[in-house]
Amino acid sequence: MMEDPRVLAATSRALGHLELRQQVSAHNLANASTPGFRGDRVFARLMADGGGPDSRQARDETRGAVNSTGRPLDLVLDGPGHLVVRSPEGERLSRAGALSIDSAGYLVDAGGRPVLGTRGPILLPPGEPRITQDGEIHVDGGLIERLRVEVPGEGEPLARDAGGLLVVPEGRDTVASQDTRLRQGFLEDSNVNPIQAMTEMIDIQRSFATLQRSVHVLDGILERVANDLGRLR
Repeated sequence: MMEDPRVLAATSRALGHLELRQQVSAHNLANASTPGFRGDRVFARLMADGGGPDSRQARDETRGAVNSTGRPLDLVLDGPGHLVVRSPEGERLSRAGALSIDSAGYLVDAGGRPVLGTRGPILLPPGEPRITQDGEIHVDGGLIERLRVEVPGEGEPLARDAGGLLVVPEGRDTVASQDTRLRQGFLEDSNVNPIQAMTEMIDIQRSFATLQRSVHVLDGILERVANDLGRLR
């Protein structure tokens, strides 16, 4: 019975792994219709001491399907870059290219956050916008601004924020992307398959319930052994 505490510890780790997978799957599913969203994946390796899985989380960079919309403010980013938007908490990176113009004439994302150019928020005059591959915005033949398209520097994975945005930690640099081209009139779908995500959540719930039952059974066995040993003394 000396191994039982280790079994309980390993089972606890396994439950934690399933809980993380459930949280990630739920977040992926909630963003299955968010343009440009790239879901996270959870993977694990077994600990050398037999203490259960060591969980890790990483972003799936698989590209979503690209669809033509014909809208002049819909954009696809071909390459590793991100648009830069301003949220109440600070600048964020985004690949969601469904842009629009707000009531004040500023270019905004689907959440109403200002999309930033090289000089800050972008005020567009009346007219038909044309966006070039390198991010220049022209209206009626005149150059208005250039979109900031950036990639994060080397380091730890970026934290998630609401609306599929990515947080750049303080002190971490972003650099202008030279390898990203913009396509006007197209949108990239989320790379999350909602049917697969829902099926995964069901499987996780079943596995979690099975592990919980095994913990209850083992706990009952340990209690029985402890009581029997007490009587033998």
